Amino acid sequence: MRRRVTPARRTGAAGAALVLCSAGVLLGVAAVPAQAAEVSFATHCVPPAGIDPVDGTTKVEITAPATAKVGDTIDIVWKFVQAASKNPDIIDLPANSVQPSGVLKAAGAQAADIAMQGPRQNPAIPKGGAMVLSDMKGTLKLTTAGEVTLTPDAYTVNAMSTDTKCTPKETVQKAATIQVTPGDGGTSTPTQSATPTKSATPTPTATGGTGRTDFPGKEVQVPYSCKTPIGDKKATSPVQINARKNGGDYDLTVQFKKSVMNSPADIPKDSVKPSMEVALGGADKGTVHVEGPTNAQPIKSGDPIEIPDLTGTYKPGASGTSTLAPGVLTIKALGTTTTCTPDKSLVSLTLDTAQQPGGASGGTSTSGGSSSAGGTSGSGAGGLAETGSGDHGALKALGLVAGTAILLGAAVFTFMPRRRTR
Repeated sequence: MRRRVTPARRTGAAGAALVLCSAGVLLGVAAVPAQAAEVSFATHCVPPAGIDPVDGTTKVEITAPATAKVGDTIDIVWKFVQAASKNPDIIDLPANSVQPSGVLKAAGAQAADIAMQGPRQNPAIPKGGAMVLSDMKGTLKLTTAGEVTLTPDAYTVNAMSTDTKCTPKETVQKAATIQVTPGDGGTSTPTQSATPTKSATPTPTATGGTGRTDFPGKEVQVPYSCKTPIGDKKATSPVQINARKNGGDYDLTVQFKKSVMNSPADIPKDSVKPSMEVALGGADKGTVHVEGPTNAQPIKSGDPIEIPDLTGTYKPGASGTSTLAPGVLTIKALGTTTTCTPDKSLVSLTLDTAQQPGGASGGTSTSGGSSSAGGTSGSGAGGLAETGSGDHGALKALGLVAGTAILLGAAVFTFMPRRRTR
């Protein structure tokens, strides 16, 4: 028997359909969809000194909101799809030994260099295997209504304490476009919010209200004069100071790049302890104490040793533009002390600070605790420029022949003055 559809039933069905349709429309209006676009560009990569550069093709995928409004702070993700080359056939890279950082350029209604960084997170990579890099993340505070484009620029891959710097060889196509609508306090006139730079790790300024939390410093070549129990030594070491905003304070991480050497003898666990007094300048004065952990495991003769990340907390003692520079480095090993003083002050990081109660101005900002390298979760795939061929290239790529070995090595050598080192 044919079922009769009453007007009321028709009205109910139509109403239900209308409700469903309306819900879909509301969802579409409320959502801020993310867009992911892939671009490729010819790339010139420069490995550590003494190793031939490599030219290749980089492919990256940039994910960002398609729409946003003035005043929003948006999250951006840079995913490596392909980079200049595979891991060379000379050395296996251990897990969590590779970290990428770079610059994403914003243009159009708003211009800025966006600092991007990924965690030191990767699986073990065999010789000749595909490089696996973590996703790099960054944020951008939107200040101007209009169309904002995002374009990948230079990036750096840090592997086993050495840097390979990669820069585009051609004009890179935009990877994402954000339609920015007016918001409270916004303007429709394009403004220049940052000066473009070619550096893959620009020295950023922590401006209040930007919404940023991570501020990577630039790598500086610090000339040290060291006082050791076996005499005076000199060495130049690349050092970088990074900061993460934590309320009104900053968590600092001081990294020594390429400070790796072979141990001249067996070293027991918990016997080597590094620390530093980071020098403050500009608006703020004093120092910030940072320190690293002791060696968690024994170091066998001939195995590499290195200075771990030094960490501490900076509590600003003044409002204004403050600078941070590597200061006096102290290394205690097996009852001996080596003190290394910079021959000159080189600023690694500049921050716009707000004075905090009990801050550092005129004195010191103390902290403590040991820490190892860490980061946020993320994953990705990509590549690293070839670091040379043959054993000599491998040693250079790992920094095993770096002159900066003195900084930690001098402390270790003190208890073996009569033995020949490796």
